[in-house]
Amino acid sequence: MTADHLYTGIAQLVSPSGSGASRGLAMNELEIHEHAAIAVTGDRISWMGRAADWAGRATHTTDLGGRAVVPALVDSHTHIVWAGDRLADFEARASNVPYEQILAAGGGIRRTMEQTAAATVEELVQFAAPRAHALIRGGAGTIEIKSGYGFTAEAELAALEAIQRLAEQIPANVVPTLLIHVPPREASQRPAYLDMVTTTLIPEATRRRTARAVDVFIERESFTTDDARIIFAAARAHGLAVKAHVDQFHAIGGVELAIEFGAISVDHLEVSGRSQVEALAASTTVGTILPGVTLHLGIPAAPGRALIDAGAAVAVATDCNPGSSPLFSPQLAMAYAVRLNGLTPAEALTAGTANAAAALDRDDIGRLRVGMRADLLVLASADWRDLPYTLGGSPIDRMILGGREYSS
Repeated sequence: MTADHLYTGIAQLVSPSGSGASRGLAMNELEIHEHAAIAVTGDRISWMGRAADWAGRATHTTDLGGRAVVPALVDSHTHIVWAGDRLADFEARASNVPYEQILAAGGGIRRTMEQTAAATVEELVQFAAPRAHALIRGGAGTIEIKSGYGFTAEAELAALEAIQRLAEQIPANVVPTLLIHVPPREASQRPAYLDMVTTTLIPEATRRRTARAVDVFIERESFTTDDARIIFAAARAHGLAVKAHVDQFHAIGGVELAIEFGAISVDHLEVSGRSQVEALAASTTVGTILPGVTLHLGIPAAPGRALIDAGAAVAVATDCNPGSSPLFSPQLAMAYAVRLNGLTPAEALTAGTANAAAALDRDDIGRLRVGMRADLLVLASADWRDLPYTLGGSPIDRMILGGREYSS
């Protein structure tokens, strides 16, 4: 065998075991090769195992000096295409100003939507690019990016176009999602809005191939399960996967509805109870926890431990956004999942790699396997556990994305 690049001197080559989403306590099962090497041909892994067993040739060889290597992380829930900021909201919340008062003063999510809708596609790409690179430096080899701050069909399609252009500029995989985020202010306007979403926005996003899935925010102050059913049906009719924001503040049936439609993931879950946990454990849907929201808003942590103990598949992501989770590191999201959601270090690694890939319906990333995309994190130490252990300073020494060394 001849490879383009052989990486040797790997103290630990670590990957979640199995295939697809790892469920329940199987999330603790890792494949660990010591004194290992990994070969890359093009953008794919072509060989891996004990260094002593390599019998091929390589055009280039790099000795990693006894470091650990794991799959690049998969950030399966972000909102990094936005304009403006929410710093005034942050300061007000820190002074115990009620959110209703923040909204009345012109802040909150609708302010972000106004500023985002007013920006050009070029400006949205310019704003989002440094955020994307921050996520990459935090370990992300794949980033899901949602629209959702546009509201109108034109603004939502512009955000999806910005995501598409951003994908052409950065070395990470980008997975685009159309998010139906905030309803009209007046209840009387909701039927017309749902009609626009289902007959104009979803069909046009499908025609342009700018979204792989449709996500709906199901919450008392957002979309009802009846609304979501209409949107999910339209998404399915156009061949798009479905996802949902559910149980962030109230459990109103979003988990159950999303499972009914075969959602690839349901995200947030902060107030999910026993019935939602059991429903997820009995389904193929991945439950995505977002510890940055718990940290930033001070709301309850999603029941990660209970979900895993029940047999569910759990992923972890940053939810990077201006209002509720200004978290720009998937490595820190993993670390917080251990502290806040009760995951073990091995479960956190699986949640941030293989299971996050499953939450995006991707089977070519998130594990180290021959034939999979060569997205690798080289840690600064010889022990992979430094990845979920470290807070603050980066435990990542270098990254290989699509077979190429990443340089910020």
